[in-house]
Amino acid sequence: MKLKALFLNCTLKKSPEESNTEAFIKKAEKVFHDLDVSTEIIRVVDKNVKFGTTSSEGRGDGWPKILNKVKAADMLIIATPIWRGDRGAVAKMVAERFDGIMEEGNDNNGQYPTYNKVAGVMVDGNEDGAKKAISSTVFDLSEHGFTVPVNAFSYYVGEAGPGPSYIEAGGDKHEFTNNMILLMAHNMVHMAKILKENPYPTDIKKLEKEAKKMSK
Repeated sequence: MKLKALFLNCTLKKSPEESNTEAFIKKAEKVFHDLDVSTEIIRVVDKNVKFGTTSSEGRGDGWPKILNKVKAADMLIIATPIWRGDRGAVAKMVAERFDGIMEEGNDNNGQYPTYNKVAGVMVDGNEDGAKKAISSTVFDLSEHGFTVPVNAFSYYVGEAGPGPSYIEAGGDKHEFTNNMILLMAHNMVHMAKILKENPYPTDIKKLEKEAKKMSK
């Protein structure tokens, strides 16, 4: 069963500036390749993504092309640096843009195009905030229709307090972080295979009608 994973690099740095988040992604990418998963990395700041909460914010908006790639992939990994103790602004903008997907339910059961797709999170930085960034991103992904398996995240922050970032600090040799990468990749691939063969039967339209009856 051939699967594809899409990484959204939410660094604040435009290409070709060196990105610690990109280096972190590439470490995970190798693990997915070992699991026979094809991959693609998109640096969001290079794509002229506009602010908004729809799937298209008009002429020149780069989000629709990214969203088409999300729809074509089996797995999505949001990768973000930490800024001010939380996920970066680009990752927050991506979460806001995914709101548009909730208006794109199919005609049969209302499921969003993200249903039956698996998601994970990667966070890197040189300060505290990894778990806060992960929890916020995981909640958004779940609400937007993605399935988040157990341990579907990895992070690197080095020692407590400001210091060298992933590349300079040799984060690729950090055992805890690498263990989390392995857990993330293996669990995501496992869940993606399950959903390929056993998609969610949830009828969103039917449940919305039931909710109205329950609320009278």
